[in-house]
Amino acid sequence: MNDAVSIAAAVREGKVSTVEVTKSALARIAARDNELNCFTAVTAEAALTDAARIDREIAQGNNPGVLAGVPFAVKNLFDVTGLITLAGSKINADNPPATQDATAIAKLKQAGAVLVGALNMDEFAYGFVTENSHYGATHNPHDLNRVAGGSSGGSAAAVAAGLVPLTLGSDTNGSIRVPAALCGVFGFKPTYGRLSRAGVALFSSSFDHIGPFARSVQDIATVFDVLQGEDDRDPICTKRPPVETLHVMSLHQDISDIKIAIADDYFTKGAEPEALAAVQKVADALDVTEYVTIPEAHRARAAAFVITASEGANLHLDKLRVRPQDFDPATRDRFLAGALIPSSWYLQAQRFRKWYRDRVREVFQNVDVILAPTTPISAPLIGQQTMILDGEEILVRPHLGLFTQPLSFIGLPVLSVPIQQQNALPLGVQLIAAPYNEALILRVASVLEARGVVSVKVL
Repeated sequence: MNDAVSIAAAVREGKVSTVEVTKSALARIAARDNELNCFTAVTAEAALTDAARIDREIAQGNNPGVLAGVPFAVKNLFDVTGLITLAGSKINADNPPATQDATAIAKLKQAGAVLVGALNMDEFAYGFVTENSHYGATHNPHDLNRVAGGSSGGSAAAVAAGLVPLTLGSDTNGSIRVPAALCGVFGFKPTYGRLSRAGVALFSSSFDHIGPFARSVQDIATVFDVLQGEDDRDPICTKRPPVETLHVMSLHQDISDIKIAIADDYFTKGAEPEALAAVQKVADALDVTEYVTIPEAHRARAAAFVITASEGANLHLDKLRVRPQDFDPATRDRFLAGALIPSSWYLQAQRFRKWYRDRVREVFQNVDVILAPTTPISAPLIGQQTMILDGEEILVRPHLGLFTQPLSFIGLPVLSVPIQQQNALPLGVQLIAAPYNEALILRVASVLEARGVVSVKVL
């Protein structure tokens, strides 16, 4: 029972108790997290209390929810009642504990899931590696000498290592998709505003999304369905009616009506051959031969850097003035650079953002789903500063988001699907759609999974 849906079914049918499932997850965490460093807090007592309550509900003949008894954990920028919301920082460790769960956590609990802890991340979600100077690096379960990706590295690694079947992360410029690809799991960034961010420490408000990591497409769709719905606590959360993706997937295993293309130009440059081969593997499985150009993607990435750096710096400016020594040095330097960005640059980047959104909307008039690599390389070594791409030595940290930033820049829904390589580290392929077309992505991913093209190797 590696996947959440199977666990929930077994719990509801009385084949296993929630307490047993929870104790098993806590035992796995205790046995393996010392070497992985996924968790910054384990909420064992609260988890066992919740588990016992769910078992009582089942004994009384009640249905505790679609995720009954499923252990899950969250990136430590989600508010968890009784825990300090660290957001990967030393500075936030001085704050009082949260008094209310983030909306996403509350919804998962209402569906019967059991929270077992909070997960490591890059400080303030500003990074792609989860090499945190305060709480240590999270190690990739496929090779402990390599990064898990970031900024939701703990979330991806915990799923890949089999510690828990579900986690939540956040994505600004690729912080769900990058670690999902490097750890070989499914990572989903829905449309901007689709899921509530209430009770989540933000990095860049006009970019930030939340989303799940899981070991199967069905688990991703199940969590997505649970998390949908408007929320007065998050003014960005859309009032658009939820889409029942599980229902859509069950009715549409035939995807002949979905027009799929491969992203060319920008998305075929600056990547190792293996990353491009992963895209081709997916394309071949779907009989996709058409290519499509997403125009000015390189400028979209540049504008994304300007906006996120500026918004992030503005959010933390007071602390930068009075406690600069308490920041992770890499985060501090990036925020300081962001604070120096002229307002005219920020405004121009926002104007370009509108133009780019209109151009990409035109692309989706002719295609439904686009394929692209998630990262240009597989997981680099912990501490590795540079890499060679196209014969040029470039920095690792910013360039892991090479192919993710132009997409989150305008809030497109994207699922990174895992490609397992024989005798090599996993890679990811992005399935991209127009806003609010999550169901199309999940239908395609479901077919790829059924055909054995994409899968998670639990370690």
